[in-house]
Amino acid sequence: MLQLMLCQPILVLFFTGCTVLEGIQNSATQDRIDILFIGNSYTSSNGLPEMFERMAQSGGHRVNVAMTAPGGWTLVDHLQSMETLEKIRSNEWDYVVLQEQSVIPSLEGLRERQMYPAVRQLHSEISAIGADTVLFMTWGHRDGFPSEGHRDFPAMQAALDIGYVIIGDELELAIAPVGIAWWNARRSTAQMNLWVDDGSHPTKEGTYLAACVLYAVIIGQSPEGIDYTAGIDDELGLYFQTVAAETIATNSDRWNLP
Repeated sequence: MLQLMLCQPILVLFFTGCTVLEGIQNSATQDRIDILFIGNSYTSSNGLPEMFERMAQSGGHRVNVAMTAPGGWTLVDHLQSMETLEKIRSNEWDYVVLQEQSVIPSLEGLRERQMYPAVRQLHSEISAIGADTVLFMTWGHRDGFPSEGHRDFPAMQAALDIGYVIIGDELELAIAPVGIAWWNARRSTAQMNLWVDDGSHPTKEGTYLAACVLYAVIIGQSPEGIDYTAGIDDELGLYFQTVAAETIATNSDRWNLP
């Protein structure tokens, strides 16, 4: 049994094998799931949407993914982009995943002035086409953001958690807590290689863990046991699958999942 001892606001997780999840999709009856990813290089790095698609296919689900994720963009940039708005309106998406710039959600003033108004308006656009909005909670920087009071990764991650949960609760949006899964993974194995050298962007392992969390949230099933591991070590892949499943199952109410 692998036990993770976590700091607040995360709960202690006990890995006990296959996990039953309540996510957005509670059955596999839908013929195909169409998903649009909106974000920046955190979404495009290592081909996250395609990785998610291949994971879903490995789990027996038909999905179609698309992405608009220019480097460095904020949700305000997307709101002001006709290309992004036309992309939202171009298809009968089932889900649209919103990923904010890496720092804004961790800073109260910036998220109130920029992120939250953008999420509200983008969610309105998404709702108008009958799709569901999913918030992609990102991970903190490896060394935190000391100039803004986030002395290390856990401090920045706790601030990101709050930033996403506030707007998620306001609009009753599902949250994919990718950053919390990173926290949980590193609490067990401190040397986990999730960041590239810049201490911000993800390695392939970090992106795979993100895909596992999105699978658990959107598909509503545990990714544990899925064959597809994106070329990383099978044992490590299973570990990430388990971390993702337990992160969702332990605190599904916080992530606004059924």
